[in-house]
Amino acid sequence: MLAHDESTGAIIGRKPQLKTMEKIIVYAIPVFTVMILAEYGYGLAVGRSTYRINDAIANLSQGMLSQITLVFTALFQIGIYTIAWDKIALYHGPFWNAWYGWAAAILLFDFCGYWHHRYSHETGILWAAHVVHHQSQDFNFSTALRQESAYPVLGWIFYLPLAVIGIPPEVFAISGLAVLLYQVWIHTELVGRLGWFDRVFSSPSNHRVHHAVNDNYIDRNYGGMLIIWDRIFGTFQEETDEPCVYGIRPQLESWDPVWANLHVYLALFQDAWRTKSWKDRLRIWFMPPGWRPRDLDPKPVFDISKVTLFDPPMPKQVVWFGCIEFLLLLAAFAAFLWYQDSFSFSTSAMLVFAITAGLWVLGAVLQGRMRIFRALMLDAAILSFATLTVS
Repeated sequence: MLAHDESTGAIIGRKPQLKTMEKIIVYAIPVFTVMILAEYGYGLAVGRSTYRINDAIANLSQGMLSQITLVFTALFQIGIYTIAWDKIALYHGPFWNAWYGWAAAILLFDFCGYWHHRYSHETGILWAAHVVHHQSQDFNFSTALRQESAYPVLGWIFYLPLAVIGIPPEVFAISGLAVLLYQVWIHTELVGRLGWFDRVFSSPSNHRVHHAVNDNYIDRNYGGMLIIWDRIFGTFQEETDEPCVYGIRPQLESWDPVWANLHVYLALFQDAWRTKSWKDRLRIWFMPPGWRPRDLDPKPVFDISKVTLFDPPMPKQVVWFGCIEFLLLLAAFAAFLWYQDSFSFSTSAMLVFAITAGLWVLGAVLQGRMRIFRALMLDAAILSFATLTVS
């Protein structure tokens, strides 16, 4: 499940490139698996494990969900940029195919990604999509792969300047891929401060600050590859001796992948419905997260001392079921990506529904909301539905 972290919400290209990207994602699965196992093993060796099975499965489930839902968001992820480049680009020339053109494209993508990411923390409707990436209370490589299914829907707006100046979709897509792959390794607690590197590049130390909900850390360090954007625009915060507390305000406290993607949207809809001010019904979508109309009760003040780790008990049989179910869903996910170009849209949509339903069942069992027998019955129904869909 290829991460498109904060600054990479618009990895796009033409349809043949999309097929290539899908294959890259499948090839990347064993690479990410090795990275996660290596980090887990090293953490055990030094007595500082940063993984929990339930949280890691929830993270990776969100990663899978973000990729299969591209069936519905491909127009935003691919089409709009390509159309804009074709119709309104000011320059079509060989500059972008030279090594310095590629370097410039990566730099400019990272710059646009900074603003996309920053406004995703400062605007309610964008935060509703981006919140998924921040929900984990752990911080490790699996957190990097916890990605947002709705992020591309509005994110494309921030990258249109690159189409206007003529960066071809091919160069843009690969530049975005370079930025996103860079960001995977900075999601770890096992790498300390790196001196001068921390002052120029996004690093584990810088990104730990970004994922923390501490008052001194929150809404800082948005840079994807370079941290210099934060230093220039006043959003940089150095990591101190204060331990990072990860997650969101308030914590999600759920392994449900569907709820994780929808809960902030629902809260915004409810507030827009309840307020008597028509002006506020519009404003609420563009105000910072946590803002509420004056005729509604303010949200409770966040108290970090009351944050507890969401970790429902998992009997041994649930652990075994969770691991096996996840591996089967991962295999289905890989097969879907590999063969998706041969499916019709309706078939792809139904398979997306089937995989999503499987991930929902998995989350329910891990959370203790569903017993294994009932989950197996639902899995059988989902498998029958998927089999009929592709037959």
